[in-house]
Amino acid sequence: MWEEETAASFRRKLLWWIGGLVVVAVAGFALWYRFLFHPAQNTPPAAAKPAAPPAATAPAVSNPMPAAAAGTEALPALNDSDPMVQESLTGVLGRPTIEALLVPQNIVRHIVVTVDNLPRHKVAVELRPVKATAGQTAVSTQGDLTVLSDANFERYTTFVRAVQAADVKQLAALYQRLYPLFQQAYEDLGYPGKYFNDRLVEVIDHLLETPEIAAPIQLEQPRVFYTYADAGLEGRSAGQKLLIRMGPANARIIKAKLREFRAEIVAKK
Repeated sequence: MWEEETAASFRRKLLWWIGGLVVVAVAGFALWYRFLFHPAQNTPPAAAKPAAPPAATAPAVSNPMPAAAAGTEALPALNDSDPMVQESLTGVLGRPTIEALLVPQNIVRHIVVTVDNLPRHKVAVELRPVKATAGQTAVSTQGDLTVLSDANFERYTTFVRAVQAADVKQLAALYQRLYPLFQQAYEDLGYPGKYFNDRLVEVIDHLLETPEIAAPIQLEQPRVFYTYADAGLEGRSAGQKLLIRMGPANARIIKAKLREFRAEIVAKK
């Protein structure tokens, strides 16, 4: 009996093993067939790609510069640009002019901040790119009146002669070549997405609107410095008051050069 039960048990186990092997074989064949003939359906889904960061917005441009000839000279970093900028300006304006007028530190940054402030009421003296005008404001007395003396206009002779002698086309070409530095300095000043050349053109147009004031120009001295007695003149911007302070003849020279320069830095439509 025991031998018959053992044989029967053995046969049942053998059938289970054979059945299990058949099931495994069939399942393996099904998987092989699926991957072989339908690979696209069995590829794990690709991980989602992160969204690309938004592209930087280019500055809106109202006064684009003319197309520049391709240059090969790489520009230095803005904070390291003083030697290169000074040497470039020397090549255009001459070494005596640069030594007499230029403040050789932070040249581009100081040009940008001064340009930006000229239409405002005050320009910081310590941030100007040119050296302070020599001497004190020259005045003369006419009875009880204090007026701006013609001698005061002579204080600006060195600066005005340098401007008058400048080759505007060369100066504009240099500005265009160095423009990425000016643009970076302008954005660093707090104008991301703004175009510095637009601001420069705006400031030039503002200076060209400076009225020509016939002498004598009456002054007051409420404290240490003289101010214009005419509230309309005193309320004008720092840039316009500077042109008035230079005198009509000097102002006409500066304005003429500004018009020439403006024409060189704005693309013709």
